[in-house]
Amino acid sequence: MADNKEKSGIRRNLTNYGDPEFAAYLRRSFARSMGYSKDMLNRPIVGIAQSASGFNNCHRYVPELVEAVKRGVLGSGGLPVDFPTISLGEVFLSPTSLMFRNLMAMDIEEMVKAQPMDAVVLIGGCDKTVPAQLMGAISADVLAIQLVTGPMMAMPFRGERLGACTDCRRFWGKYRAGEVSDEGIDEIEGNLATTAGTCAVMGTASTMACVAEALGMSLPDTAAIPAVHADRIRAAEATGVCAMNMIKTKGPRPSAIVTEKSVENALRVLLAIGGSTNAIIHLTAIAGRAGVRISLEHLNRLSDETPVLIDLKPTGSHYMQDFHAAGGMSALLLELKDLLHLDCLTVTGETLGMRLARPVPFVDRGVIRARSVPITPAGGLVALFGSLAPGGAILKRAAADDGLFEKEGRAVVFESLEDLSARIDLPDLDVTKDDFLVLKNAGPRSPSGMPEAGYLPIPKKLAQKGLKDMVRISDARMSGTAFGTVILHITPDAASGGPLALVKSGDRIRLSVKDRKLDLLVSEEEMNRRREGFQLPPLPLRGYARLYNEHILQADGGCDFDFLRG
Repeated sequence: MADNKEKSGIRRNLTNYGDPEFAAYLRRSFARSMGYSKDMLNRPIVGIAQSASGFNNCHRYVPELVEAVKRGVLGSGGLPVDFPTISLGEVFLSPTSLMFRNLMAMDIEEMVKAQPMDAVVLIGGCDKTVPAQLMGAISADVLAIQLVTGPMMAMPFRGERLGACTDCRRFWGKYRAGEVSDEGIDEIEGNLATTAGTCAVMGTASTMACVAEALGMSLPDTAAIPAVHADRIRAAEATGVCAMNMIKTKGPRPSAIVTEKSVENALRVLLAIGGSTNAIIHLTAIAGRAGVRISLEHLNRLSDETPVLIDLKPTGSHYMQDFHAAGGMSALLLELKDLLHLDCLTVTGETLGMRLARPVPFVDRGVIRARSVPITPAGGLVALFGSLAPGGAILKRAAADDGLFEKEGRAVVFESLEDLSARIDLPDLDVTKDDFLVLKNAGPRSPSGMPEAGYLPIPKKLAQKGLKDMVRISDARMSGTAFGTVILHITPDAASGGPLALVKSGDRIRLSVKDRKLDLLVSEEEMNRRREGFQLPPLPLRGYARLYNEHILQADGGCDFDFLRG
């Protein structure tokens, strides 16, 4: 039974019994019990990491994508084998999906390395899924290609289109302000998300789909195809074919694709699409697995010279289905061409430059602007530094009120999410429209695990007077579907003892987007006095929560685990 073949296919990653030939014999025997023929077991194996779950609405069509990938693999002479992984349904996880992103990344890395596969197709879409899959694949450095599930369709409702989740926030704001009734919000609830797929806007899921393509880890023009479109199924089949081509040509591996240059390309795309603030954390973690560091100072330099070109919600008017129909990622990349590193490899084996040598047949300039007429001349995100955020903070200026960019205000402090919930709507809350709302203890080291709570609600007493925006500051994250003058990812976070932990109501804070500054106007003497009373929160007693708390990095490290960085 012995042979001298290269260890691939069913012989790859043999279970260790001290006898490799016995291990191969036993594995084939058990594989044949599943009905595989000897011919199939002699083929290269493409693993399909699929994250379908009854707790993940974004992945409802994953089984159909799996079947299409299998068609592509079988038609190219391979054996497709799908396997389950952790699934991260954004709204179905407590305390927050970010806490479990690293766990899913570990799942992907270990299963891809341990099981017999020559390449892997990663199928996912919901916010933290694509980052987790890319992080795991980069660490495993097995031939890998990303297939996203695609966005849902925005559907007609009473003379307008609705799509989760920017519209859900818009109507919830109206409900809090008394402009929508209980019956009205119930009707809206049933019409926000009526098809399968990720959020219909340029939220975190769609941002990460675009980032994956910009990195070169997915097929061209697959980021924006709607989940329910026939092109999404064809993209899945083509992904299976590409995985087999990668096996035949022995590359490129993630380590050859995710490089300092391709990461910079991805940052350019993130800025040009007005993408989610979450993507900075995720891209930092993805790059970190490849040993590439992202600095917020570098982000600012890129942001100053990279215009916003995509007119999509939450910063614009359109939806992801419109971006797909308008020319998609190829049209956007061509507008950015002279700013990109064109020698970067992609999963197809082509360089980005080779891809962009092909013309785009149609571009809708109402959705994808030319560089000469950008939506804004500078990128959608900006990093802030100062005495309140020594390690940096992030503002999505493309979704903010620029009338609040140069401002000093009084802090109205909420010590925790529970404190926020208890007091934000009190009629006697001491707050005015010129104050800065400050939320503490919602960062990566906090018990809440850095939730998307940075989009603090406008206090009801002000919302009912028509106030739509005010400066909000926290160590939390914000959904990519949200909008407003919201400063996030304050580093170090409050639970780690950063300056944010010491802010008190009544303190003065100065914001200057022009100068990239966020300063707490409290003397060093007073800060030292306050610091004497600070105590770190207790560690969780057991399980993954303890592992997470002991090893989680701050936002500027991508909130990855310290022992998983490249």
